[in-house]
Amino acid sequence: MALLLLLTAHFIWLCSGHQGAPDLPGRIAVVGAGVGGSAVTYFLQQQFGPQVQIDVFEADRVGGRLATLTVNNQQYESGSLSIHSLNLHMQDFVKLLGLRHRREVAGKSAIYSGDQLVLEETDWYLLNLFRLWWHYGISFLRLQMWVEEVMEKFMRVYKYQAHEYAFSSIEELLRSLGGEHFVNMTQKSVAESLLGIGVSQRFIDDVIGAVMRASYGQTVAIPALVGAMSLAGAQGNMWAVEGGNKLVCSGLLKLTKANVIHARVTAVSLHKSGKRPLYEVRYDQDGTLGSEYYDLVIVATPLHKGGYPISFLNFQPPIQEPTAPYHRVVSSIVHGYLNSSYFGFTDPKLFPFSSILSTDSPDSFFHGLENLCPVNISVGFRRKPPHEAAVWRVLSSRPLDRRELKTIFKSYYSVQVIEWQAFPSYGATGSSRSLPPIVLHDGLYYLSGVELAAASVEMSAVAAKNVALLAFNRWFELTEKIDQPDLLHKLKTEL
Repeated sequence: MALLLLLTAHFIWLCSGHQGAPDLPGRIAVVGAGVGGSAVTYFLQQQFGPQVQIDVFEADRVGGRLATLTVNNQQYESGSLSIHSLNLHMQDFVKLLGLRHRREVAGKSAIYSGDQLVLEETDWYLLNLFRLWWHYGISFLRLQMWVEEVMEKFMRVYKYQAHEYAFSSIEELLRSLGGEHFVNMTQKSVAESLLGIGVSQRFIDDVIGAVMRASYGQTVAIPALVGAMSLAGAQGNMWAVEGGNKLVCSGLLKLTKANVIHARVTAVSLHKSGKRPLYEVRYDQDGTLGSEYYDLVIVATPLHKGGYPISFLNFQPPIQEPTAPYHRVVSSIVHGYLNSSYFGFTDPKLFPFSSILSTDSPDSFFHGLENLCPVNISVGFRRKPPHEAAVWRVLSSRPLDRRELKTIFKSYYSVQVIEWQAFPSYGATGSSRSLPPIVLHDGLYYLSGVELAAASVEMSAVAAKNVALLAFNRWFELTEKIDQPDLLHKLKTEL
């Protein structure tokens, strides 16, 4: 399809009176090497071809939120633990790179209110359904139908992208999937949306609130679209990459032979305006300042006050940088013995859960607790029971003090604390805040703004594909492939 578009662009170029093949961008800069940055690098090469040089600037580590750390000589996920089976781009990346799905290790979950377990999962599916019905009526069925409807509409994006259609704004992308309703879901809270379809307040407080805290460290005031994406993952069908999810990012950059520059970008300035503007990317590499010139620049790292600020110079009118704050998430990786009696099990051998989600209550000082498996799982691997020393991940809004650690764990060998601004502070967005633009200038694109609509691994991959298609279509003036109305009907007619 990309080859067909290149031939189409060549034909348009000749018909407009130009001689020779249409010019390709000479150099492209991608700022950020997380999921979005590595994916857009791959998709840009798919569109423009391998002859275009792509430089990827990364101030920290390749992988972004996909990261691992070492405990007792084994690697564990410290960032995003798993990926949903409906994430088609991530599935394609794994196949393309020759990676494998990690072997699944079964485990049960429970929800803790700060003084007792309010919901416990069992090994029996029908019993789980009965408990949900007994506690919450048909709220869980209404929730499931709502999530399935949202995900069914979201899946349309893969068909659009397979036919090379792109969208110049997040609103246009959402509108193509679910009309104004999808756009409104970025402004309305998940609690309000679920109450509107008859989900009980108790179910929202106990279950939805616990999932939102474990996923984003935030409350049910989180936007409905963000909540739906998170709840889709909470319903199961999750997988992870053998060897670590971050291998997708490093693998894509290696596959494309991108030039990875470990430096912090400090500014992007407009060097030359006109039909083909030129951009100067300035960076700091271990205290040494440098700069390079590019035809296209993709910013695939959040532009927010708490991160690495990037100045945009010489643009008229000036580029208004997004100012949405990001929410701090603290992940404590603890190697030790769980204090099962804190959760009501005096005999640790009887504690059956591999993860505990916490409701939003004054007594809950953590968001979630999970028994981690290493990123490389052998055939005979078993999840360690609580009476043995295991590796646990504790999510919280701040670092846990010694008293809190001793509350959850009888004893521990090590604690590694990771603090990062992982997600937008959705409660601070408010109903009047608009979504950030994708197109900052003619050849300057902002990929990570999609996180304000929904932050997930796959949302970043979808946004990466959209930006690559948008940059390509705008470069060759293929306007019929941008922001097409009623696209679902159009594709059905064409097919």
